Order: sequence, then structure tokens, then C-alpha cells
Amino acid sequence: MTTANPPAIRGFVIDRQDGSPQLPGSLHTNRRLAQWLDVSQPGQVQVFVGKVEMGQGILTALQLIVAEELDVPWSAVRMHSANTAHGPDEGVTSGSLSVQDSGGALRQACAEVRAMALRRAAELSGQELASISVREGVFYSAQGAELGHYASFLQGVDLDIECPLSAQPKAPQDRRLMGQAKPPRLDLADKVFGHARFIADLLLPGMLHGRVLRPPTLDATLAHWPAEAAAALGEEVRAWRDGRFVAVVAPEERQAEAASAKLAAQLRWQAGSPLPDQHALAEFLLNAPHHTTVTAERGLAFEDWPKDGLQHSAVYLKPYLAHASIATSCAIALWDGHRLEVWSHSQGIHNLRDDLVKALALEATPVAKEQIVVRHVESAGCYGHNGADDAAFDAVLMALRCPGQPVRVLWSRSDELTHSPFASAQRVALHARVDEQGRISHWQHALWANGYSTRPGRAAAPALLAATQREQATAMPIPVNPPLAAGGGAERNAVPAYKVPNLQVLNHRLTVMPLRTSAMRALGAFANVFAIESFVDELALKCGQDPLAFRQQHLEDPRALAVLEKVTSQSSWWGQKEPEGVGQGLAWARYKNSGAWCAAIARVQVSDQVRVLQIDLAVDVGMVVDLDGVINQIEGGAVQATSWALKEQVSFDAQGVTSIDWVTYPLLRFAEVPEVRVHVIDRPDQAPLGAGEAAHGPVVGALGNAVCQALGVRVRELPLSPDNLLLAVHAADAT
Repeated sequence: MTTANPPAIRGFVIDRQDGSPQLPGSLHTNRRLAQWLDVSQPGQVQVFVGKVEMGQGILTALQLIVAEELDVPWSAVRMHSANTAHGPDEGVTSGSLSVQDSGGALRQACAEVRAMALRRAAELSGQELASISVREGVFYSAQGAELGHYASFLQGVDLDIECPLSAQPKAPQDRRLMGQAKPPRLDLADKVFGHARFIADLLLPGMLHGRVLRPPTLDATLAHWPAEAAAALGEEVRAWRDGRFVAVVAPEERQAEAASAKLAAQLRWQAGSPLPDQHALAEFLLNAPHHTTVTAERGLAFEDWPKDGLQHSAVYLKPYLAHASIATSCAIALWDGHRLEVWSHSQGIHNLRDDLVKALALEATPVAKEQIVVRHVESAGCYGHNGADDAAFDAVLMALRCPGQPVRVLWSRSDELTHSPFASAQRVALHARVDEQGRISHWQHALWANGYSTRPGRAAAPALLAATQREQATAMPIPVNPPLAAGGGAERNAVPAYKVPNLQVLNHRLTVMPLRTSAMRALGAFANVFAIESFVDELALKCGQDPLAFRQQHLEDPRALAVLEKVTSQSSWWGQKEPEGVGQGLAWARYKNSGAWCAAIARVQVSDQVRVLQIDLAVDVGMVVDLDGVINQIEGGAVQATSWALKEQVSFDAQGVTSIDWVTYPLLRFAEVPEVRVHVIDRPDQAPLGAGEAAHGPVVGALGNAVCQALGVRVRELPLSPDNLLLAVHAADAT
């Protein structure tokens, strides 16, 4: 049985070719002012957004935009967490797009509301409109007389209208907050003082606790279901199977834990296809079935490239990476027979709701979209498509069996590290020719990887893990890549930003998925920038040129040159003579080739392992909204990229994933965090750009180059672990 109107498949970008007049950001697809703002309460502005807070400080930045454009006190702005019942549908919070999409929409919506209130104030007071000013939410005449506030002027005015696009947001010279104010982070105090804020802290009356027992690999089957053992778990404990989906529900969390552990010991799984050999990952990526597309091509056809001049080739490898969120995935669902409520830390609550409708279409009584409300609740760490959506569907399936009672599902650490989607492993092969003048004349970039998205809402079948494990299972969608217009996926930042007259970029997308992959912060940019910036250093060395000067002579973009100049000139240590075993490295990228510009320099010490001493960064995000937020995002990205670069990789054998805890999947420790300094270039007259993912590629590139300088050997396989350092040294000795 299917629903009458299944949700449409969602795209990766805002559809601006839909025939509607163009509106800024997400306002284009959420065109009514009332979807965003409510000024009916005196002294308050209620703000509704579809982007979600996940530690990046976006709600603080958006609050700042509203306070700026309306000229109201910071404290008067009330930000509401995203939910599907009220507010705009902004799709997924991803791609460092929230400031552009949500911020752009709010700037325009606030400008319209401000203009409406000013016109109303002029009409009621008899004052010239141009003579009226707004300060701290109060309207004043030219003589300083108080005229009223937003609620008084807009009382009875219908904001449930399409944005007329008749007002202009503030000009740079009129701003008093953006890029200058230091607002308190909305989410920070609760985290610092340990107050209940995260979804794992949420308690509802009569709440039950659920656990899921899952097969070790995507295609393993349940060979033995211990029905008697399941029935004997206790009167209050319910356990059942639905195909390969095994659920346990109990009144107390400790009961659910104990019962699921007892049941797990008696389940028997039949192994599916063996996983690839982790130690031959590059060969697997190269030889696996794949679909090849040309991402970019210019100049001579590749087969006509000359064989003379300086020719250089190299291959780089990035392993599978786990989200490794500090908090494990969690969700709560409540079904009362007519309405399904879900609390989730999903980055795309509307997309999740779409997939819930698809996944429940096979139920005896399908649940329609109008019956489902998904509310976002923050969790501690989310960097893409982790297990949040899967946990939500787990909770929904249990809630349908337990009507009238909310069911909370909490994944274990092992669940999180083995069943959440991974970032794809990626092989990058580069080849270039340098002419007699020391300029790159030809460049080929070929990559092999799975796609970088199986997010909910973007395929005809639901992308929810339990939906692929039930008796009436649907196939897990093979991951795809966002189009290049949306920044691309595996090919993100694969097109070099350097002046190269002859270019070919190839993407070999795997059509098999032994390990489940999807979106993770920076997508393919992490591997591609690491490869490109390592390769540029190698070319500079072969040409006998300084790496910075070599980059500068191949760049025309003034903003790229500006971040390189800024980071090197502001550093207190760049270019100094270093003792043996200490090296410096440089790298840069413009995220997605259309986002923020970021340059990084790194200083490392190498003995039996890599110790990162210092990282300096310069970033250009256009117009700065929240300066502290930009710095926090770049710092956080630098630390995460350092952890990825030095330590992180998913381990597995033929039977399944073996990195199941913090011992087998190590993260950067607090004592290992380097000194990070961020220099921000503010361009108030330019469009704002996101900062969340701009640092990852440049940091890993800078670290790779610094390790090479310190060690005297190029390490092309991530992570830059002791094992890979040793392999690189042995390989160099053998040549």
C-alpha cells in the first residue's frame, strides 16, 4: 500500500528556475514574511528558521542579523528551533550555506518589515518618512519624540504575504552590529554549566527506552532468532524482530541495556559479502565497479598532451572516516494513533519527514505527511549525515508498537562507530607538466570514491537504515554526488584554482558500497585539497622554486592572493629557520571554488609521530556577520582536520568494522591540540559566505607539506600516523 502523494525527491540546491520572481536565499522557496517573523508581541521579535543549531553558532549569527536589520535590542529577538509544524522549510543545514540562505532570507524579510513599520509610523504620526529613525526597537521623530514600536505600528497588518522585494537591507556604512558586535552565544551557557540542552537530556512523561541490535554488515542476514529468549526477557520488556531489524523496549534504560545485551549474545548472524582488504584500499578503489564522468576539461585533449618538459605524477589516499560524534545518536518518537511526533538532531528535519512517509508507506495504515511533526533538538556533535535520521526511524518503529507512550532510542558507542554512514575513502591520482618557464601547462586530476550523499529525501526509496533491514525492505540507495553547481561531492575542490591552460578532471564514482557512505564535513574537498596542495609543493620543489612564490605566480584571484599574504605576513614564526625534525607547510583553497577563501600554515615536529605545534589561518568570508562565530568555526575546523589528518581512519576486516570505541578509533586529545590563530579579512560590501568547512582542506594540505619538510619524505597516505610515516620512509629508501 502506498500513500496517494509520496513526497517529491529533493534537490541539493534552491531551485531558482521555478518561474517565480527571484528572492534572496531561502526566501525564494519560503516566500511569506509570516513564515520567518512575528512582531505582534510588544518588545519581542519571534524568529523562525529552518536551519538548525549543531554547535556552529548559526542561531546566534541569525539573531544578530535580525537585531541589525530591525534595529531592535539583541535581547528582544527570540529564536525558535526548527520544526516542521511552523517556520520555513530550508532543507538541510549543510555546505556552509546557512548564512547565505537563511541569513539572506532574514535580512530581506526584516528589511521589508522595517519598511512597512516606517510607512505606518509616518502615516499615523504625520511625520516625513525619511525623518523617522529606529533605535532599540523604538521609532522616533526628527525632534526625538517617541512614536511607538513594531507591535503598535504593525498591529492588524497581515504579514502572511509574499515578500514584495521592495525594501533594501542596510548598507555597510549603516550597520552597527554585523562584524562588530560580540553577542553571547545562545547555546553556550547551557553547555558550559552542564544544563540540560541536548536531545539525550530530553525527558518526557511515561517515556520508554529502546535499543536496536543490528547485523554486522549491510548485507548480513539473521540466521537464528531466539524467540524463547526474547519472550523470557521480563514482563515489562518487549523484544521483536522485523526481518533483520531487532528491537528491545523497556520502561527503564538499564532494563533496555541489560535485555539487549542478553539477547545479542543469542542472536546468530549469517555473514554477507566480505568487506575489501583494508590494507589494499587503494587497489579496491581503483578496481571496483564505477561510473566515470568528466568534471572539467579545457585545452588540448588528454591524448594530445606533450611528453616533453617536466612531467610529474603522484597518488594520494584518504581512508574511510567516521563522524565520531561525542554524543551518540538519539531520538524520541510518540504515536497516539493519529499524530506522530519525532524529536531528532537531524540536520534536515523536513527531509527526514519525507523519508518517514516513504518508509511507512508499506504499513497497514500508512502515516501521511500531515500527521508527522519533526522537532529539532541539538546534540553534541554533528558533521554531516550521521546516525540521527536512522535513530529517528528506529524510535518511530518502536513508537508504532507502543502507542500513547514516547519511546527514546539511544545508540551505543559501537553502534555510532559502525552503523552511522562514513565519509568515503578516496584515491586521487594527479599528473602535471611544467614548461620551460616553470609554469604548469597541463594538469590531470582523477579520483575514485563512493558518492558523498545518501541523505534522506533525495531518492525514491528511503535512506533510513532500518528501512533496508525490515521484512519488507527497500534497498539502500547507492550514494550520489551533489551537482557541481552545489559544490560537488567527491569532486568538490577537484578543479584546481591555479592558472592551467590544459586541464582534465575525472570522477570515477563507485557503484558498489561495501561500507555505507554519505555526507561528512567538507565532502571530497578534504582529499582533493590535500592532494592538490601536496602536489603543488612537489612541483615547486622539482622546479627549485619557493612554494609560496610558485603558488602566487599561478594565481590571478586577488582574494586568494590576499589570504596567502595575510596568513604569512601575520605569522610570528613563518619562514624562520627550524631545528632538525621541525617543518613548516602552506596550503590554501577556496571552498567549493565558490565559497570562502582560506589559507593555512602549519608548524610540526616529527619523530616517531607527528606533533602539530602551531597553525595559523587567514579566511575571507566576505561580509562578516558574527566575527567571534567565524573565528570559532575556523578554529574548530582546524582542530577537526588535524584529528582527521593525524589519527582517524575506520578499521575493518572481512567480517565487519573493527573500530568500535575510542581505543580503536582514536581522536585528537586535548593535550595534542596545537595553538591556532585565525586572521579574518572582513569585506562588508561583499556577500557573506559560510566558514564551517573552509579550513579542512587547507589544514590537511599544510600539515602534509610541513611533515614533508620535517621528515624529508613525502607522505601521501592519510592519516599521517606512525605506520604511514614508516611506510613512506621505507618506500623512499627503496627508490
